[in-house]
Amino acid sequence: MRTHKCGELNTQQLDQTVSICGWVHRRRDHGGVIFIDLRDRAGLVQVVVDPDYAEAFATAEHVRSEYVLQITAVVRHRPEGTVNANMHSGEIELLAKAIVVLNESETPPFPVESDIEVNEELRLKYRYIDLRRTVMQEKMKVRRDVTRVLRNFLDDNEFFEIETPYLTKATPEGARDYIVPSRTHENSFFALPQSPQLYKQIGCRF
Repeated sequence: MRTHKCGELNTQQLDQTVSICGWVHRRRDHGGVIFIDLRDRAGLVQVVVDPDYAEAFATAEHVRSEYVLQITAVVRHRPEGTVNANMHSGEIELLAKAIVVLNESETPPFPVESDIEVNEELRLKYRYIDLRRTVMQEKMKVRRDVTRVLRNFLDDNEFFEIETPYLTKATPEGARDYIVPSRTHENSFFALPQSPQLYKQIGCRF
């Protein structure tokens, strides 16, 4: 479906035809030429949609923020004076040949931009959108990297990683139980374990 991620493109791909997928970060209509900033987890890239490609242009006229697109385009240098040094792909732009709308979007409840303060309650209500923001992506990457380092260290020192049961019988602890009805035993329920401590202690006796 795609040959490159948006944020990976640079001058090494000049004159190549590439296929990318991502969310519409911004759309700007400059009277005859449409600019789309397409975003994925690797970053942003600027796409130019020219009326010479009538079908792609007609599609671009109707796309809005957070639409998911697949774009086939040719990589080219940005015009002189328009280079964006703050972007990895800031020296190039893509001339769109074909645009496919993979998914439409309603108007987002808040802009997916890191420099805009958003009410926390609204962010949590629309968490699946909040997690698209660059600042949240960076936090998830840090967490991933820390977890990877810890796992690699423990693995190198011959530790075992044990996955304890997610469903068990209810235990008489003080916290509230979250129960799941059994599909095979009528009127019976499983419970989510409140703590994996006992299972890990049993599993580590060797």
